[in-house]
Amino acid sequence: MGEPQIRVMLVDDQELIRTGFRLVLLSEPGITVVSEASDGQHALDELTRLRVEDENGPGCDIVLMDVRMPGMNGIAATEQIVSHHPDVRVIVLTTFDLDEYAAGAIQAGASGFLLKDARPTELVDAIRRVAAGDAAMAPSVTKRLLEQIRDGGSADTFTASTTGAAGEQHAGPSSEAFAVLTEREQEVLRLIAEGMNNAEIGGTLFLSESTVKTHVGRVLSKLQLRDRVHAVIFAKQNGM
Repeated sequence: MGEPQIRVMLVDDQELIRTGFRLVLLSEPGITVVSEASDGQHALDELTRLRVEDENGPGCDIVLMDVRMPGMNGIAATEQIVSHHPDVRVIVLTTFDLDEYAAGAIQAGASGFLLKDARPTELVDAIRRVAAGDAAMAPSVTKRLLEQIRDGGSADTFTASTTGAAGEQHAGPSSEAFAVLTEREQEVLRLIAEGMNNAEIGGTLFLSESTVKTHVGRVLSKLQLRDRVHAVIFAKQNGM
């Protein structure tokens, strides 16, 4: 048997853009495009169809989601996907490098946010990272996100870790939450907050990548965080 395929859905109201993404991914081993959709509601319908065909499995692993579309936009669709298809990860793609879009994507539960002018290698890398349980953010967005959290003045724009996938408000995080983590898990969280990937964390702590992945999963579960983006936000807000 060949390597497991990362199943990708392309969602954009412009067929030409979907075609471009499909051609980029066509030559990538281990990645296959399983469906396309022209708006948010169409994407939800396709995910339901794929799940049925996969005998109630996810049917799709990654959705590449445009933001500005007629009907249901990408942010609303992402929120619905996170709520009703929790095994599916969303990478939001947009032409516009605007904080409000990045914030909306994170709050909706997206695992990635990229600009459409990203290089093909960046897109493919983001898909592989998100499929592996990591997160992927456009460098310009990550820089502003961390600056805003550090400066404090407008950090509330990005407080995705205090917002549930369905938009329900939860109590803000407190430093007491770190008490549920073991010493090793706190070390892992600190390195996540510094922007390290699993391989880098493993090298720093002399652990295998599989062990690091286990620790990362436990950190996210214990702190009730969706992914590494939210873990960075949580750690920064709590002075780590």
